[in-house]
Amino acid sequence: MKKIFILSLIAGCLCAACEQQTPRYLDTTVSIDNRVEDLLKRMTLAEKIGQLNQYSDDVSDSYPMLRNDYYVQEIKEGKVGSLLNITGGTKRVREYQNLAMQSRLKIPLLIGLDVVHGYKTTFPTPLAEAASWDLDAIKLSARIAAVEASATGVNWTFAPMVDICRDPRWGRIMEGAGEDPYLASLIAVARVQGFQGDKADAVDGIMACAKHFAAYGAALAGRDYNSVDMSLRTLWDTYLPPFKAACEANVATFMNSFNDLNGIPATGSRYLQRDILKGQWKFQGFVVSDWGSIGEMITHGYAKNSKDASAKAILAGNDMDMESYGYIRFLDTLVTDDKIVDITVVDDAVRRVLRKKFEIGLFDDPYRYCDEEREKAALNNPEHAKAARSMAAKSIVLLKNDNNLLPLSKSTKTVGFIGPLVKEHKQNLGAWSIVDVFMSDVNCEEFIVSQWDGVRQRMDADSKLLYAKGCEIEGDDTSGFAEAIAVARQSDVVVLSIGESKLMTGEARSRSDISLPGVQEELVKAICATGKPVVVLINTGRPLIFNWVADNVPAILYTWWLGSQAGNAIADVLFGDVNPSAKLPLTFPRSVGQIPLYYNHFNTGRPGATDTDYVFKSGYMDVRTSPRFAFGHGLSYTDFQYADLKLSKKTMNSSEQITVSLNVTNTGKYAGEEVVQLYLRDRIGSVVRPVKELKDFKKIHLQAGETKLVEFVITNDKLCFYNDLLQYGSEAGEFDVMIGSSSEDIRLGDAFELK
Repeated sequence: MKKIFILSLIAGCLCAACEQQTPRYLDTTVSIDNRVEDLLKRMTLAEKIGQLNQYSDDVSDSYPMLRNDYYVQEIKEGKVGSLLNITGGTKRVREYQNLAMQSRLKIPLLIGLDVVHGYKTTFPTPLAEAASWDLDAIKLSARIAAVEASATGVNWTFAPMVDICRDPRWGRIMEGAGEDPYLASLIAVARVQGFQGDKADAVDGIMACAKHFAAYGAALAGRDYNSVDMSLRTLWDTYLPPFKAACEANVATFMNSFNDLNGIPATGSRYLQRDILKGQWKFQGFVVSDWGSIGEMITHGYAKNSKDASAKAILAGNDMDMESYGYIRFLDTLVTDDKIVDITVVDDAVRRVLRKKFEIGLFDDPYRYCDEEREKAALNNPEHAKAARSMAAKSIVLLKNDNNLLPLSKSTKTVGFIGPLVKEHKQNLGAWSIVDVFMSDVNCEEFIVSQWDGVRQRMDADSKLLYAKGCEIEGDDTSGFAEAIAVARQSDVVVLSIGESKLMTGEARSRSDISLPGVQEELVKAICATGKPVVVLINTGRPLIFNWVADNVPAILYTWWLGSQAGNAIADVLFGDVNPSAKLPLTFPRSVGQIPLYYNHFNTGRPGATDTDYVFKSGYMDVRTSPRFAFGHGLSYTDFQYADLKLSKKTMNSSEQITVSLNVTNTGKYAGEEVVQLYLRDRIGSVVRPVKELKDFKKIHLQAGETKLVEFVITNDKLCFYNDLLQYGSEAGEFDVMIGSSSEDIRLGDAFELK
């Protein structure tokens, strides 16, 4: 009896010791999957639902914590999985993680933010970066943004936006990579890799988010949040490839979109989220709603109330609720009482969120992103400014350069610098600027290089730089014209800086009229009337329509919104320290009436319309069908000659490949970079195929007089498409090979046959 008592006592002590041991989910020697499952078993339903709940801070330094004490209590109870829009850097993030560490299971928070094109160091807007066609530079831009953001406590960005867009009226076009699925897919991968780093738990990396899933960029009439109606073949062939590329690059998260797609709101689309993303593509991360998009399904007329919307969203595959408050209020009842949502659906969503928290190391150290010394160093790294300056210069497109007006000489006696954007600072940041919204302590006049300062510092000491504003960005006031004309008459050359304001592109910034706002075109006309040589800089986040300027001004630089180093980058290009090499990532129309306008269109049965020959042809009575500037267009201060096109063979089967080679020679007097573009056309298919499709490109650097061999490899995957049954593959037949400097400037051609 005594022996039994002693054994029982020992067993009881062992059990007590077991309870005091580190829980299995906190044991770093255990695999992540096992840690996730152990934690999931310990969680109550309320705690599980909490992981799917995301709240926003108030985006204001005047608020010490979240919007009310109730939210703070919810964090302590483990009922919040993520926060977004936190200001105040590592100190404030630490405060929030301290609250999470008071919860029963001590599950850390994900901290999200729209780090779209830089954190403190502001890079060009994403569409501008896409114009560089420089994947390494784009990746570095995202890498530096991640280094800075992660140093301030952020571990998740709601970027990159990979929506294809063919309508420049849509304000959010500035967040994407343009109209072409091939180029946009490569840029999506570069940005995902840049944000996330080489490994998931890199402390200087942040989780990326491919958005908006899907087809948000095809909103009808270019009106933000509007419906999308398209064939599934167009969806698969054109709009899904960048998302698939991001998925294959192991992007951590996806965000669904505000729009309905063919009548089903994307947030409630099982087809998009379960069938495609988590099914066919086997995506292992989690899906977050866009801001309030679960609740917006009520307004769509797809859900009768918030409870119904929450059920539809989670059953469709939406894992985390951003700012709809539906999951936290109704999921418990939907599971336990109504039996509409099975607990396995909730568990799958929670499992996906927890796995990411384990992968980025939050359970091992909830404060790993809260190092104030690292924060200080990252936000004041001079190498970041150098990279931003280089990226900005790479993004500037030389649209026109009659009589080689550019580059300007630094010793030009007198330069007139005129326009409403010459001395601006914040305008250069464009939309989605962290500095503008979250960093009120930054002195923008010291941190952002204005165009005036960039040019003034580059000119020789004996040269003069004169200034006149001329007019505002908007409005009809022409009272400043007289001063501007006087400045122009005193100058040897005039540089005009015009365009949109930074708040004229971005979310909810769609425009029906995308011409130059206000009286800016009239200002250009007045300056040109002086007879002085004129260079125009166009600052914007989208393609604009500026036909008079395009026809009459000898030199045009499309400068987009270039970020905190805008002034230096513009001066680099104006004076020839950098030879422009950017190419347009989308088509510029002549008229709003041409929209949507894109290079990879289908032929009609009656093509070939011109401005004088349009009867019974696919064209217009009042405007040419061709674009103002074509996809892939962009000039250089030097010239490139293409020659000696060769195909390694003229036939191939699906398991073979063809090597395409050519020589490119720099025939000018400046060193420069050229983007050599490979386009293919499938002449006959089971469905109509585009007149041409970008399938590869090479960006090469050539010294003056230098020749380089450029090679492309055509494999079967470059010939595949979705047929009318959504079957993906290639079809035997003849293919045209086109090599060009743009989609319209085709220099060399040949053909081959797929057997």
